[in-house]
Amino acid sequence: MSPGHIAALVAAGAFVVLVILLAIPLVKLGRTLDEATVAIRKAHERGDPLLIGANDTITHVNTQLERVDGVTANVQQVSSNASALSSVFTATLGGPLVKTAAFSYGVSKAIKARKQAKAGEVGKHARRTRKRGRK
Repeated sequence: MSPGHIAALVAAGAFVVLVILLAIPLVKLGRTLDEATVAIRKAHERGDPLLIGANDTITHVNTQLERVDGVTANVQQVSSNASALSSVFTATLGGPLVKTAAFSYGVSKAIKARKQAKAGEVGKHARRTRKRGRK
């Protein structure tokens, strides 16, 4: 055998080793892709019932939200009616009630002041009488 043949055999052997070394990761990659395909298929099969359930839930929630919107509209109407009633009450009775309360407060203060003034005069008269009796 000539040195050219030996070099060709060594090159062929190195090429076979290279192919074997590259084949191992390719086989592993193929298995990984097969497992990923199976996982995707299972997820798709299990995902359909979940999506159907989610669709039913969203439909139910939308129905309930429509009811809540109706209740909210009624509450807003009641709130505006209460506000209007409060404004009417304040306009018609608020002013006179405040004036009546202020007048009654003033009268009670005047009566108390008058009673205290009379009590003060009685006290002065009693002190004068006592002073005269001692003399």
